Amino acid sequence: MARTATTVLVLGVLAGSAAAFAVSEGLKVQRAAVTAVHVAHTFSPVCRCPTDRASIAFRLTRSDRLDIWIVNSNGRVVRTLVRGRLFGRGAHHFTWNGRDDAGKLLREGNFKPRIRLNRAGRTLTMPNPIALDVTPPRVLSVKARPLLISPDGDGRADVLRVRYRVSEHAHAVLLVNGRQRVRSRFQRLRDEIDWFGKEGGRALPPGRYRLQLAAVDLAGNRSRPVPAGTVRIRYVELPASLLLARPGQRMVVPVSMDALEARWTLRRGASLVASGTTGRRLVFQAPAQPGRYLLVVSAGRHQTRATVVVRTG
Repeated sequence: MARTATTVLVLGVLAGSAAAFAVSEGLKVQRAAVTAVHVAHTFSPVCRCPTDRASIAFRLTRSDRLDIWIVNSNGRVVRTLVRGRLFGRGAHHFTWNGRDDAGKLLREGNFKPRIRLNRAGRTLTMPNPIALDVTPPRVLSVKARPLLISPDGDGRADVLRVRYRVSEHAHAVLLVNGRQRVRSRFQRLRDEIDWFGKEGGRALPPGRYRLQLAAVDLAGNRSRPVPAGTVRIRYVELPASLLLARPGQRMVVPVSMDALEARWTLRRGASLVASGTTGRRLVFQAPAQPGRYLLVVSAGRHQTRATVVVRTG
């Protein structure tokens, strides 16, 4: 009798284990019906950018007829993306534009995709929320230095550095004369970016360039540009394009450059009158003969010119 009871107990345990195993395996099969799920973390339906729609992607391991909804943080359906459509096994991709079924833009908040597998008789709500964000970030502070650069690649005054602080994690975008030149690599609250005074790998010509900084957040919202000053690009400069001298006068002319040394020539027509090298103070003797002369100062691949007028009186 005891042996019979033991046998019944063992059989009962085995039967219970088998039933639990069957339920467990059945749940695994149902879960495996949707795999490789990817849901956008945040987006802005008003940014006019690549993140103006939320993407929802997954794979079906078997064909099924689907309903797909977007639900808010309270679990209420705010948008129907798919109703009763049959999809085969494989990868599927859907997007949501942040609007309800009437086409009205929803308020900021967190939303989740919900999928109904009609054949499997199961409804899945994706655990990761989609943040709908339409508020642009703010640039809290910006400082650009130095405001005089010489992007000739000699390692001296080649780069402009812009330090900034923003209200939320965002990329910084540097605008030069209204055109985007640099975008930060990281989305930090406080960082710095460098501009090397170039366009398409080539140094820009001498002149003044207006600087602005904007911020682009994780959703793609872009702030208004904030002024960051005006930078001047110069390579080598003389104080004036016209220099007056008396015959034989000792001339001392400042040379604005970041190079340690420059070459200079003084010509009258095709004739070379004088030449040499100079630092930031060019010293030479004006010709004894009155007339007009061309002074050329060269630093690397860049040069500047001035007319020297020698006259009596």
